[in-house]
Amino acid sequence: MASPKLLTVFDFVDLFAGVGGFHAALSRVGGRAVQASEIDKRPASVYASNWGLRPDGDVRELAADPSRLVRDHAVLTGGFPCQPFSKSGRQLGIEEDRGTLFHDILTILEAKTPPVVMLENVRNIAGPRQREAWAGVVAGLRNAGYRVPSAPCVFSPHLLSPADGGAAQVRERVYILGVHVGRERALMETNVAPVVENVPQNNWDPRDWRVSEHVLLPDPPGEQRQRYVVDGPEIDFIDTWNELLARLGPEVKLPGFPLWEPVWRARRPVLRGLPPWKQAFVRSNHDFYLANRGEIDAWRRAPRKIPISQFPLSRRKLEWQAQDGERDLWQHLLHMRPSGIRVKQATWTPALVAMNQIPIYGPARRRLTPLETARLQGFDPATFNFGGQADSLSYKQMGNAVNVGAAAYVFRRFVEANVRDIEAYGPRGEEIVAAVMGQSPLAVEGAA
Repeated sequence: MASPKLLTVFDFVDLFAGVGGFHAALSRVGGRAVQASEIDKRPASVYASNWGLRPDGDVRELAADPSRLVRDHAVLTGGFPCQPFSKSGRQLGIEEDRGTLFHDILTILEAKTPPVVMLENVRNIAGPRQREAWAGVVAGLRNAGYRVPSAPCVFSPHLLSPADGGAAQVRERVYILGVHVGRERALMETNVAPVVENVPQNNWDPRDWRVSEHVLLPDPPGEQRQRYVVDGPEIDFIDTWNELLARLGPEVKLPGFPLWEPVWRARRPVLRGLPPWKQAFVRSNHDFYLANRGEIDAWRRAPRKIPISQFPLSRRKLEWQAQDGERDLWQHLLHMRPSGIRVKQATWTPALVAMNQIPIYGPARRRLTPLETARLQGFDPATFNFGGQADSLSYKQMGNAVNVGAAAYVFRRFVEANVRDIEAYGPRGEEIVAAVMGQSPLAVEGAA
């Protein structure tokens, strides 16, 4: 009979679990999920099929009686709803109903007092419009006995190498980590720094990312590939902008500001009523038009299937971020955004969002598949599955997911920086340190 596998494990509870970003991250460093919570049945189903643990529903029900309903654990995780703080929302912060879910986290922390808490949210939670909300998050955790820094820990997975669990995606998120030291110390010990700086780690150069190598999987077979190819009007939009780049020629330097065709005109542009940032863009576009008027007017007059004036407004704008790369949109990574067509070199991708704006890999003339977006979020495409659901749901879930590699890296660095206080908590703290630091293996059979 084989001897039990030697593992050091710590138990964690996974709130706002989604499809399991925190589950995958903490499993990498010795964590074992003993309970999860996810109110949306669709990601909860994906979570259950991948991790063998069926999430409970509404976290508010758990917070109503946490002593009885929440299992004991060493780490509490939660990617709590970002919509109250997101730039794409109304940015109402804690005032919005979903923002009050943070208070349910505090209720659970105060009842169960795990040694460590790790939360994740959009960068904007610590932005200028959310100062009161951020101060409330910090104060709430300190009053619950957790030592946390005043400054946010902002980090993106593209700053990590593949060996460190990085991913070819710019995805800056705020990671909120605290160790339980008691309310008195937490309120006094405020001069602590975030455990990770938002800079490349371990001598990694993010310019070494390649979408072709680090993101793409083999093309889907046959007709399945057709679901992701670029066709119809989108080809016309891209080819039309390519035509302008060809007319301008290599001697015309493409500007860093977005090109806005709707405002290109010979007469002085109308600026009245526009915010300052928009006035600056309009002025810059006016100057660019006057400097290249002949080529632009010829481009506009050229016959085509869909006149430029009939393009959707967002497709009459181009954001060239490919620097000195080849002046062919099809050779780059394309992002069809509400603000325009963004073009960048195919190193890393923009942040995945829940609004189904899936990057297009130009050389293959197709969008990334759901499994490729899962790879961007650090899930193993060889084992992770979406259970046959609609692609639109899978894309949305990846846009909402916690990045596995970034979360695991930040957690590990936090434990390394707080070994003494985590161990001082007692057995549950010692299990965290032993698992992450590789000390004192504990015989556990069948650990997740």
